[in-house]
Amino acid sequence: MISAGIGAGLGVAGLIAQGPIGAAAGFFVGFLGLPRWGLGMLVKGRQKKFAEQLADAIDVIVRGVKSGLPLNQCLRIIATESPEPLRAEFQALCDSQALGVPLDQSLQRMYERMPLPEINFFTIVLSIQQKTGGNLSESLGNLSSVLRSRKLMKEKINALSAEAKASAMIVGSLPIIVGGLVYLTRPDYISVLFIDPRGIWCCWAVR
Repeated sequence: MISAGIGAGLGVAGLIAQGPIGAAAGFFVGFLGLPRWGLGMLVKGRQKKFAEQLADAIDVIVRGVKSGLPLNQCLRIIATESPEPLRAEFQALCDSQALGVPLDQSLQRMYERMPLPEINFFTIVLSIQQKTGGNLSESLGNLSSVLRSRKLMKEKINALSAEAKASAMIVGSLPIIVGGLVYLTRPDYISVLFIDPRGIWCCWAVR
């Protein structure tokens, strides 16, 4: 319903500005483009926040197992005391186990809801430990170190590439900014690109 409302609003605006073609473009962007982009941003932000919190949750499990608590109790501690979105995902995991779903299937469902490599690593470690046994606290401790190293590497890559990204954004925005300034100062000069057939052809050739 929100997508339809945005599409209708942009369609009316496009109809007033450019006619039927503008209406079709505005409706398409409002109905499919903006909602999908906004939803994608929300999903990406939730996944990023979850990945940043997962290493702390694993540390809670490691300390709980070392102190003698069972794994299920450690998962419930995370589900009740962790911030969102970690709390909601681990609460769903605990609820699945309370209904009798095996741990590996519950973890697989978590991975389907939150398709991150970190969740896949966590699922593999717990599944292997459940089937073969071994020192769970040591395995999860190693996983926590790996996750923190991955996070540190990502931050280092972002820091090293920040200057190149900023330069690319500035260079990419210059044509739009210059075109807008020329249109505001001398609209007759630049309107040839949109009115004259030769100017329209040049625009299509550049695209």
